Amino acid sequence: MIPDLTSIFAPASTPAKSIVDLSFFVLTITGIIFVVVAALLVYAIVKFRGRAADAGSEPPQVYGSTQIELAWTVVPILVVVVLVAATARVTHAIQDAPQPPSALEVTVIGHQFWWEYRYPQLGIVTANELHVPVSDPARPRPTVLTLLSADTDHSFWIPQLGGKTDLIPNHPNEMWMDPRRTGVFLGQCAQYCGTQHGKMLLSVSVDSAEDFDAWVRAQQQHAMQDESVVAGKRIFETTACINCHAIGGTVANGRYGPDLTHLMSRRTLASGAAANTTANLRLWIENPEAIKPGSLMPAMKLNDADLDALVRYMETLR
Repeated sequence: MIPDLTSIFAPASTPAKSIVDLSFFVLTITGIIFVVVAALLVYAIVKFRGRAADAGSEPPQVYGSTQIELAWTVVPILVVVVLVAATARVTHAIQDAPQPPSALEVTVIGHQFWWEYRYPQLGIVTANELHVPVSDPARPRPTVLTLLSADTDHSFWIPQLGGKTDLIPNHPNEMWMDPRRTGVFLGQCAQYCGTQHGKMLLSVSVDSAEDFDAWVRAQQQHAMQDESVVAGKRIFETTACINCHAIGGTVANGRYGPDLTHLMSRRTLASGAAANTTANLRLWIENPEAIKPGSLMPAMKLNDADLDALVRYMETLR
């Protein structure tokens, strides 16, 4: 059976587990209230149902009861106080948790309709697939995310790693996660942000310490300069591609679209809309609407020879 990679009921980090525990606590309290109210309702229906012997008579009337009035006032107040206190405790524990010196800092920028990830401590810029290290309880290394928006409201939500947090223009937000196991965790932009909101997917790769260090070293390298694809490189640097995208070690320094320095190290294209294959890459450059209608990526309108050369060049960006 394939596990649900977006289930909140399989938490893999401290914030996610705290949220699940609170959810079960609230469900237990409200479940008890439901059972009590349903039982009282059934009791009243059965005990005070109409009988032939009671025809034309009025049942005894209650004109005020201090005990009943105290019960229906005090009990709901106590229930609300307990739920508020429990929620406030979890909220404080998550939002005001101290940041250890070992924490990894990542700046997340939401765009229509993709994700930009910047690692200021490591000098890395990437897109759509977030890599973070696993956090061993013996040597905790949480990941602290600063959430920004480049255009409209977005929302960052990886159910198994933490609660959803909004990205609002000119209003930085923060969240953190400390994944306890390696793997790929999926999520979704949880705030409607335009036509391709549904294809603004999230993918977090939680790597072992060794694998994460290896990924960092690879990302810190400039793109390899393969002389066999110089024609494709020239096309990239002399067309509109250079206005939006950056490639380390080249003159390309665009900031509007994703950084492509290590494009082929990613599993997907267009923020998870398609697998990162040669055919999909060619189609994405030629006609983005075929993969992601409403995307802000323009069709490049290259002839077949130039398109093939550009794709061959981009396939070297690993």
